[in-house]
Parts: sequence; C-alpha cells; structure tokens
Amino acid sequence: MDHSPEFLKVVNEVRPRIKEISIDEARVRLAQNPKAILIDVREDGEWAAGHAAEAQHLGKGVLERDIEKQFPDANAEIIMYCGGGFRSALTCDVAQRMGYKNVLSLAGGYKAMVQAGWPMTK
Repeated sequence: MDHSPEFLKVVNEVRPRIKEISIDEARVRLAQNPKAILIDVREDGEWAAGHAAEAQHLGKGVLERDIEKQFPDANAEIIMYCGGGFRSALTCDVAQRMGYKNVLSLAGGYKAMVQAGWPMTK
C-alpha cells in the first residue's frame, strides 16, 4: 500500500513510544501466556475477509470507545495487528495513553502473518 507522507510521519512519531514485536516473538508470547490477547485492529471488511484464528476484533475506528469495555484489564498482555503494522502502532500508542501497560504492535501485521503461515480463518 502506498501511504501518504503525513500518515507515515504520524506513525514514525509514535514508534519510539511503543514496542513492536516480530511474528516469532508474537508466537512465543501467545504460547507462553494463555491470557495474552491478540487484537485485530483492521476495518470490519478486512476482518471479515480473513483474520488470525485466535484474534479478537476491535477496529481502530472504535478502539478508544470500546477497549475498556472489551478488555478491562489494563495490565493484560495485548498484541495488536493491522494490515502492515502501521495502524497497530497508532492503536498501541492510544492504548498506552489510556493506561494500558503491556501493549505490543506486530511488525508487518496481517501481511507478515499470512506470509509466515499463521493459522487464519474467516
């Protein structure tokens, strides 16, 4: 996807404030912590077209409104992913500003997951 310069500027501003992890690190974290939460922050149509089998959906557009209701534990380990790792960086930043202490952005997002053979469903 061809992202606009201003969008990339905003993403690059938040990157130093968040933690990004690789596909391999995400697999390890999810295997070691059965309470870890994998959240797909993509749009509804993207989610419906396919998503990680163990993921829960909370689109970026409603994240601030619904995260506390859907995931009330601010100490929970949460891994967020989007299509390519940009929107999840933004949502991790927002979640941290809302008091979530252990949020991680999956580098490469859904595209990297598919390439790595991550189990998917519709």
